Amino acid sequence: MDNLDFSNHPDFQDKPVFIDPTVDIGFKILFGDKRNLLNFLNIIFQGRKEIVDLTYRNTERIGRGEEAGTVIFDLIVETTTGEEVIIEMQTSNHRNFKKRMLYYGCNVVSEKAPRGNRAGWGYDIPEVYTIVVMDNFKMQGVDDGCYFHDICLCDRGDGKIFYEGFGFIYLQLINFVKSEAELSTDLDMVFYMLKNLSTLKKLPKIMDSSIFQRFFRLARYAKLSKEDQAMYDISLKRKWDAEVVRQWQIEEQERKIAEGMEKGLAEGMEKGMEKGMEKGMEKGMEKGMEMGMEKGLEKGMEKGLEKGLAEGERKKSIEVARELKKEGAALELIIRCTKLTAEEIEKL
Repeated sequence: MDNLDFSNHPDFQDKPVFIDPTVDIGFKILFGDKRNLLNFLNIIFQGRKEIVDLTYRNTERIGRGEEAGTVIFDLIVETTTGEEVIIEMQTSNHRNFKKRMLYYGCNVVSEKAPRGNRAGWGYDIPEVYTIVVMDNFKMQGVDDGCYFHDICLCDRGDGKIFYEGFGFIYLQLINFVKSEAELSTDLDMVFYMLKNLSTLKKLPKIMDSSIFQRFFRLARYAKLSKEDQAMYDISLKRKWDAEVVRQWQIEEQERKIAEGMEKGLAEGMEKGMEKGMEKGMEKGMEKGMEMGMEKGLEKGMEKGLEKGLAEGERKKSIEVARELKKEGAALELIIRCTKLTAEEIEKL
């Protein structure tokens, strides 16, 4: 067995020991190895399938007809038993993410339809699975903290599987928070490896099996050619730059939300106070008139203003003063009720 601990080697003081599988070149190196990919798929299917061999297929699919367009997968393989498996590495969220993955799967299904002899074909389509590794983002509309989603067609009523041959498996790395000491299954170890490989210095003891030894050997940065190292460094920098942009976008969105809430609260309070003043004046005037002439216009106005000016401001006082002048109230009464000066009232 090879020694997989390079943490003290002088060539690795400023270099990674293992590459990041979520960047383009890292993904191609690690999953471009057939045995490695077979091990990965058999762990992901968790015993539901046993894939003994596979064939890498062309990742570019040209649509039938000028308007159909082209689809490019990260990776697609065909097993010896006919299943088609798409493997996608997604590093950022985007609109219609789930629909895009659905489109990918449907594209492979429709490709299997012959151009002729449909009757003889009888819709004998193969099983098609889309496996999506999601790095550093969560699936929209799914906030249950789950890191592994294994999806097929089910009956909504009883939850029983309706058709299993068209499936989607999502690996949400951001939701996987187990430490090395908490790993208990091969699936746990795959998640831990995908999320932490580029920061590790050696193969964890719990992962010391032939499956993971191979994965870690392929992931050695020092084993890459000079060209692949250069490509990897560029890919990693692009990932870091994209992460900086993503964090900035999140901060900007949060800032705009906070500003919007603050502005909305201020405007809401202002409009609420205006409405309250209007209602207070209206009710105060009605109440004063109901009490009759025996208590006088002055008392009625005071009661109405007591409700309407509880939280009033200078602007509202001016509005009240204008109304009182229209009613012909005495200057002294207006001064007492609005706290405005005689000079200010005369200018209204």
